[in-house]
Amino acid sequence: MFLKNERIAVFIDGANLYATAKALDFDIDYKKLLSLFKGQASLVRAYYYTVLIEDQEYSPIRPLVDWLDYNGYTLITKPAKDYTDSTGRRRIRNSIDVELAVDVMEVAPRVDHIVLMTGDGGYRRLIEAVQRLGTRVTVISTVAVSPPLIADEIRRQADSFVDLSSLRNDISRQHGGARPAQRGNDDEYDDEYDEEYDDDDYEDDEIAETA
Repeated sequence: MFLKNERIAVFIDGANLYATAKALDFDIDYKKLLSLFKGQASLVRAYYYTVLIEDQEYSPIRPLVDWLDYNGYTLITKPAKDYTDSTGRRRIRNSIDVELAVDVMEVAPRVDHIVLMTGDGGYRRLIEAVQRLGTRVTVISTVAVSPPLIADEIRRQADSFVDLSSLRNDISRQHGGARPAQRGNDDEYDDEYDEEYDDDDYEDDEIAETA
């Protein structure tokens, strides 16, 4: 995936990656994911982007966010914004596009390779801008489901594409293990964080457009 001694930075579109792994029918072990990158290159930083519904008494994604924050990831979160759609239903909009793009452009001149874990076609211009700086870009998503969860325009623009399904054996999470650990512990995080992404009132602006 990487050249020898490359300095890399990883940017994870949380909701998009979750939806991709769910479509492929496996859960990601984020400790294994970090180890995979560290084992192949010089990892400068791994960023994880997500939104939080702040008015909830309990947020199911919070255990994952806390675990990532204490175990080698840089967390970027923002509050979700709610609105009422044309039918009168409360919806929640979750977009971290601007935050991710700004951070990529700040980091790109200082690394050799950017990894984007997303299928969102809206990042094509970002990839193009990074490449003009001389930095290579790899996109990780999937074409192994129908329809594909990566937009054709970013797959074409990227220097390389890795299908998430090809990493399953290296990064998938085993079920039936210990329950969630305390903050700072390397044990597994809570299995139930994904409930937040399954909320019927949660509008996912970050899922990739198909080609």
